[in-house]
Amino acid sequence: MLFEVAPLDAYRVIMKVDERDITEVRVGQGGRLALSSMPNDEIALVVEKITPVSVVDEGRNFFRVEAVAKGAVEKLRPGMEGVGKIQVERRKLAWIWTHKLVHWMRMWVWSWWP
Repeated sequence: MLFEVAPLDAYRVIMKVDERDITEVRVGQGGRLALSSMPNDEIALVVEKITPVSVVDEGRNFFRVEAVAKGAVEKLRPGMEGVGKIQVERRKLAWIWTHKLVHWMRMWVWSWWP
């Protein structure tokens, strides 16, 4: 890529959400973004669009979720990367620790069920 053109006052934040977690994401949900270059400065964001097509990356399926940054936009630059967290409803710790294992077991049983 030779040039990347982007407006300096309105950025789209692109997040990759695992296919197992996409059912929890809704348009309008809020979240936070911590950039690799500024890990102590969290930026608020709001989910704007969820694409219905998954992409394969790192051997797993992800959905592309677009969000818009709220505040501290003057610090953002094209190509920045970091970690985004979308807020969902409160969950019990047992569910948080075990839901991926339970999902895997369901899929395994389903694949062997006649």
